Amino acid sequence: MAARKGTGPRKSTGKPKPVSMGKGKPAKPRTSSAGSGKGRNLGPSARGPRVVDSRGAGRTGAVKPGKTAGRGAGRAATAEKDDDLGGTQIEGRQAVRELLIAGRRRVHEVWLAADLDESDVVEDIRDLARANRVLVVEVSRKKLEYTSRSEAPQGVLAHADPIPSVPIDALLKRRPGKAPFLVAVDGVTDPGNLGALLRCCDGAGVDGVILPRHRSVHITPTVAKASVGAVEYVPMAVVGGLPTTLAKMRELGIWVVGLDDAADKSLFELGDLATEGICLVLGAEGPGLSRLVRERCDLIVSIPMKGRLSSLNVSAAASLATYEVARHRR
Repeated sequence: MAARKGTGPRKSTGKPKPVSMGKGKPAKPRTSSAGSGKGRNLGPSARGPRVVDSRGAGRTGAVKPGKTAGRGAGRAATAEKDDDLGGTQIEGRQAVRELLIAGRRRVHEVWLAADLDESDVVEDIRDLARANRVLVVEVSRKKLEYTSRSEAPQGVLAHADPIPSVPIDALLKRRPGKAPFLVAVDGVTDPGNLGALLRCCDGAGVDGVILPRHRSVHITPTVAKASVGAVEYVPMAVVGGLPTTLAKMRELGIWVVGLDDAADKSLFELGDLATEGICLVLGAEGPGLSRLVRERCDLIVSIPMKGRLSSLNVSAAASLATYEVARHRR
C-alpha cells in the first residue's frame, strides 16, 4: 500500500526557524502580580530565598529553578470572584497570626524577613504555619517591603485565598432567641477606617457587615492590618445596591438606623429599639450618608459632641454606636 502524502518524517534544514517579535524587539519576561496592578515580580532573586520547611523537618535551601516563592499569590488572585472581598495578601504580625489561627481559608505561604527579630508573635506564626503545613519562606527585607502594600508590614507577609462574601440572606436570617445585629457601610473608602471599624464590630458582637460592591474599599492589606485580624472572623456581605438591601431589611422587620451628626435624636435614646433586629448605617468620610441610603433609614441619630469639633471619624463613631447597642443587648 502506498504511503499517504505528507505522513513521512519531516526533513530538518539544520537551521532554527526565526520567530518574529515585531520590529526586532526581544519579548519582555513575564512577571507575576500580587494584585497590586503594578506588575511586580514575586519570584525569588537569582540566588533564591531561604526556605524553611513548615512540616518540621528543619530543611533549608534555595527554591528549585522555575518555581517562584509568590506563585500562591498568583493562584489566589486568579481565583478571586466578583463577590470576593479581596484579602489575598495579608501583612503585619497580628494579622498573619490570626489568619493562621482562624483557619477559614487556604494559606499558600508565609514570608518572613531574613533579619526579623524573634518575638512571641513570630514564634507563634512559625508554630502555626508548621501545624497547618504552610510553607514559610525567608526573604530579604528589601524584597518583602517592595512586595508589601501597607505602610509597615512588620517583616511578615502571607498569601492566601480571597475572603469569600457571605450571602446577604444568611445575614438577614433570624435565629431563635437572637435578633440580627448588623452594620452597613455606605461608601467608606479609607482602608484604615474600615479596618478599625471591623475590629470594633468583632469586639461588640456584630453578626455581619454589609459593604456595597462599588464606591467602597474592600479588604486590602492595610484594611487587614488595621483590623488586627478581625477580617478573619467578622462575616461580610457584598451587595450590588445598598438602598435596595436596606429596604429589604425593613420588610423583614429589621430597624435601619443611620448615623449623621446633623440629626436631632441622640444615639443614646435608642432604648429598647437596640434589643430588636437592628442595622446601623455608617456614612462615608466627609459626605456622610448618601441621599438614597438616608431615605431608606427608619431613624437617623447623632452622637452628641460636647467639644469644639462637630463630628467623629467613621471608625470612632462605629465604636460608640456598636457598643451602645451591645450594652442594651447584654
